[in-house]
Amino acid sequence: QVQLVESGGGLAQAGGSLKLSCAASGRTFSSVAMGWFRQVPGKEREFVAAINYASITYYAASVKDRFTISRDNAKNTVYLQMNNLKPEDTAVYYCAARSSKFSDTKRSAYPYWGQGTQVTVSS
Repeated sequence: QVQLVESGGGLAQAGGSLKLSCAASGRTFSSVAMGWFRQVPGKEREFVAAINYASITYYAASVKDRFTISRDNAKNTVYLQMNNLKPEDTAVYYCAARSSKFSDTKRSAYPYWGQGTQVTVSS
């Protein structure tokens, strides 16, 4: 089992920045891929970014060049640095963990999820 706890959400102005953290416990963190997804009411949860065991990263086109995913295996933590935020980035952001060391963009590939953290970007 993997337990995930997100933090760092909140309110930001358009053009501003926020950094999300996700603390993991329960398994060998360094050997699993991690991802961030987001969801707004009435819409499907969508892929944002992922990082594999070797810290190779993947991004959705909508956040590429603005968001950065990273991991600190010593702290069992994955981060999402969000810069140049836009109102359309407003969503609940979820951290997710795979059972595999390889990343995936599909929600169904991640069996472990955090509780989510709200990010609101004002115009």
